[in-house]
Parts: sequence; structure tokens; C-alpha cells
Amino acid sequence: MTDSDAERRVWARLPDGARDLLNARLPQADLNALLLGVARQRAAAVAPGRLLRRWTQDRFVRPADTDPRVLAALEARIWQLLPTEVDGVELSPVAPLGTCSAVAPVSQNRIVTTMRGTEVVSDSTNALAIEAAARRLEDRRRDGRGRDGRRRDGAATGEVHLAASHRQLRAQVFGPGLAAHFRLFALVSSARDTGSGRTHARLLTLHLRFWRRVLASLAGGADPRVHYTVFDNPVVGERIADSVLPALANDPALADGDATVPVVEDPHREHGRAYYVDAALRFTARGGEILELGDGGFTPWTAQLTGDAKERCLVSCVSTERLATLVAGRPDAHRG
Repeated sequence: MTDSDAERRVWARLPDGARDLLNARLPQADLNALLLGVARQRAAAVAPGRLLRRWTQDRFVRPADTDPRVLAALEARIWQLLPTEVDGVELSPVAPLGTCSAVAPVSQNRIVTTMRGTEVVSDSTNALAIEAAARRLEDRRRDGRGRDGRRRDGAATGEVHLAASHRQLRAQVFGPGLAAHFRLFALVSSARDTGSGRTHARLLTLHLRFWRRVLASLAGGADPRVHYTVFDNPVVGERIADSVLPALANDPALADGDATVPVVEDPHREHGRAYYVDAALRFTARGGEILELGDGGFTPWTAQLTGDAKERCLVSCVSTERLATLVAGRPDAHRG
């Protein structure tokens, strides 16, 4: 890992050995105490006028532009559409340090790190994956499985499906007019692979059926679409063709004249190839131009977290604030 110019400049001003002490030799509790002391002294020097300037200028603390009444109604509708087998989770505002960078190709520089060995949630799918892994390990313990995944008592091990609506905060600059924080409605599933792409198909059917219903209900007049891309796994491609797509075509919830949501293949997508494995998803609509609403795909996260290569994890999410820009112009969008 290469230091930035700013990091090299700061380390050069500190005494010899300071870096080794802070990074490796100082216990976490002692480092917390040191950083909290520094923060306390700096906070004591903050004048009200400076606080007001920060409030108006700091992109991390500025309120969102979205009308919270529209957002609350939209998210309430999404919760109503959530399948009964999916558990809702109210996430903490923070997650363990390394929640994203330890399992995914994400730089810690893009994440707002706290002084207590935590980080502000920047991607709720990562946080949900940790919770899913914890539940999967607990299921395995109850089921009598060892680390090799073999069942000891003949009982069945259940899948884990979790959902959360949460505000994310990211440190990277997205561009003019784009906020540093935004809300995502995320869905994460973890299950043990049963071979021949069957687990992939089962998880994909659950996620895509849910998101099609959401998009049909809330963005039906904006030409919503679900896109999928298979990454170097022809077996998953076969299961999508012979299992997932037929199941979606026969979804009774979309057979009553409601808006249809096409599921189309995007074979040329390369974005996310280093992030997702096996298959990736993308959700779009048209708000004058093509609007990216969210994405998803299979990840190795729960396999890494549990130390079990047979674990399969599918994540997907939609920006509810982007969806709200479409819903705001549709007075009938929240009908049951």
C-alpha cells in the first residue's frame, strides 16, 4: 500500500517510531483513548460561528434534498412488498473497521473512519452480509455442522435473507450536485451451495421477483428495467434461462395488468467484474434520460466471513432517493 503525498508529509513531521507505534504496537483501547483526547481538545476550541460555517460548507453534514415525507411513503411501500421470508434489520450507523475493504476491492480512503475502531456505514450490503454470516454460523452450530459443512444430526440448515433501509455516507466526491450521503434499500441473501447453479437460481428468483414488484409499483410509468450479466459462469447462465426467467414470467403479482418490468441480458457489461462474481444485476428507469436506480450481484463475502467456500451470497440494492424523483410526479404511485 503506497502512502499519499499528504500521508508522507505528516509522517515526516512526527518522531521516529511513531508510525510503528500507532499502527501496530499500541493496543486498540490505548489508541482510542489517545484519539479521543485529541478530538476533545479540538472540540473545545470550536466556536459557534465556525460550527455554523462547517454546517453550510461540509458536504458530509449537509441535509439531503429529498422530501422526507415522499421518502418515508416510498420506503413503507417497499417494506410492504418484501417477501415474508426476508427479515428486516435496523442497522447501526457504524460498522466494524474494514467492513468494506476487508472483503471487497474498496479503498478505505472512500470510507469515513471513526476514532473507535469503526467506520460509518458506506454500503449497507456489506453490513448485512456480516449479519448474514453471523446468522449462518449460528444456524450451522445449531444444526451440528462442522467447518467442512457436513451435517452432524440430519437437520436442515436454512437460508438467510435480510433487508435494510439505511443512509450511507461515502468519502469520495461523486460530482457536482451529488451528495456524500444517500439512502439505499438493500437485500442480502446467503445460502449453502447445492450444486448445478440451483442455489444461484433460487436466490436470483427471490431478489428479482421482489425488485420487479417494487419497480412495477413505484416506477411503472418510467420504463423500469432489470438487467443481468453473467460473469464467466455458464452454469449460472443456464439456470437463469431455464429456471429464473420462467419463474419471473409466471409471477402472479404482475399478471393483473400492472406495468411490466422487462428482464434483459446485458452481455457486454464489464463494470463491477472485479466486485461481483458469477452474475451482476442493474436496475434502471427513464426520467427524461436513463436513470441508474441500483445494482447487485453475487459476492464471496459470506464465504470469506465464515471460512466456507460453499457459501453463496447475493446482494442487491436500489437508491430510494433516486426512485423518489420518479415517484414524486406520480400521484398514484403508492396504490396497493
